[in-house]
Amino acid sequence: MLVICCLSLFIVGLDTTVVNVALPAIGRDLRASVAGLQWTIDAYTLVLASLLMLSGATADRVGRRRTFQIGLAVFTVGSGLCSLAPGLGWLIAFRMVQAIGGSMLNPVAMSIITNTFTDRAERARALGAWGGTFALSVALGPVLGGILVESVGWRGVFWVNIPVGLAAIALTARFVPESRAPRARRPDPAGQALIVVMLGSLTYAIIEGPTDGWHSPEILGLFGVAAVALAVFVAYEARRTEPVLDPRFFRSVPFAGAVLTAISAFAALGGFLFLATLYLQDVRNMSALVAGLHMVPMAAVMAVGAVVSSRVLARWGGRLPTLIAGAGIAAGGLLLYGITTSWSTLHIVVAFSVFGLGSGMVNAPITQAAVSGMPFAQAGVASGIASTSRQVGTSLGVAISGSILAANLHGPLRARFVAASHADWLLLAGCGAAIMVLGLVTNGRWAMQTAARTAARYEATDDRTPAMTR
Repeated sequence: MLVICCLSLFIVGLDTTVVNVALPAIGRDLRASVAGLQWTIDAYTLVLASLLMLSGATADRVGRRRTFQIGLAVFTVGSGLCSLAPGLGWLIAFRMVQAIGGSMLNPVAMSIITNTFTDRAERARALGAWGGTFALSVALGPVLGGILVESVGWRGVFWVNIPVGLAAIALTARFVPESRAPRARRPDPAGQALIVVMLGSLTYAIIEGPTDGWHSPEILGLFGVAAVALAVFVAYEARRTEPVLDPRFFRSVPFAGAVLTAISAFAALGGFLFLATLYLQDVRNMSALVAGLHMVPMAAVMAVGAVVSSRVLARWGGRLPTLIAGAGIAAGGLLLYGITTSWSTLHIVVAFSVFGLGSGMVNAPITQAAVSGMPFAQAGVASGIASTSRQVGTSLGVAISGSILAANLHGPLRARFVAASHADWLLLAGCGAAIMVLGLVTNGRWAMQTAARTAARYEATDDRTPAMTR
């Protein structure tokens, strides 16, 4: 069962890295600007982030295996459509179809895992395998993407999802038992719509700001819409009996910290992958395959970091792996601040690998903290929130890093990238510093007490099932 669940994460993680490697080829073939390339990534992550919590709750209600299989089918079909896209607009639209299916995979798989592995040490090992699978997909993605782009073109990067998706559908039907929460949650369409409006308007404003002007009425209006949607969402969800995002969860400091850590870590990773791809291929003029090979050491370190993180987590708790993760991301960002157009391969590998260590260490403590103190009946929602935070972070990372780059270019990408990207690398370092602070604050005795109180309060008003223990 764990292997099948990890298979879904593998194709989602693989899709992220192979598409990043293919971005320059997509840009040349479809004549896409920097903003167009940002939308190729963010159209997917935005839809994913908007629907993850809904998918988690839906799986708890109608059946996790059923939802998982539907997600695999939609993701596979969406991948096939992306490979046939005749233009950039079509590709962006088909990426959104992919994301609808993808939203039903990771939170549902995580729900299956957290309901199967109830012992703290067993769950930590399962989460280690989960994180290792993501790191493996990141490791294989750049090389596989480079081979596909060089041999059959960028459309080939979407073909790889099809056989894996079909195999996962068949294996799920054979080996994964159906499960659902004891009591179904009611849908929350208004809350879901507010999430879509908030994330969509914010990301659009960030991506299009450099082109339309940050002070233009359209951009300022979109920022205003995002702020109003957030305010209405918070007020509305606080009054609902069964909200799409339960405000009670955030009374747990570890849970709230997991959300902020996920946003920070994946904003850094999303920005790094976007910038590194442009640097290697457009600035250094490397082929997609050679660029992918330069990413392999970083991805390998991520895989090792994920395994080490799960073991450290099982033995000593979440503080140490979170601190190491934050330090690695911050150090990687500072090293990349000194990037030049003549950096040696050794310089690139060292800087990328330091960043990769931090990114690999962060996943297991995020998930462990997110499910701490949460009732088993809410496993789908809790894991959905954690996954949503990752995707929100990725969307914001790509949007902000691309916008900073576009705003500072003032000339051809190849000639101006180094100077234009300085602020981006400092932003990545700042994300790492924030993760370190969160690791210190959210793993102490006081934080653990808030998690226990949250669980007790939840059980006092909701007698569905016992709360999960840390």
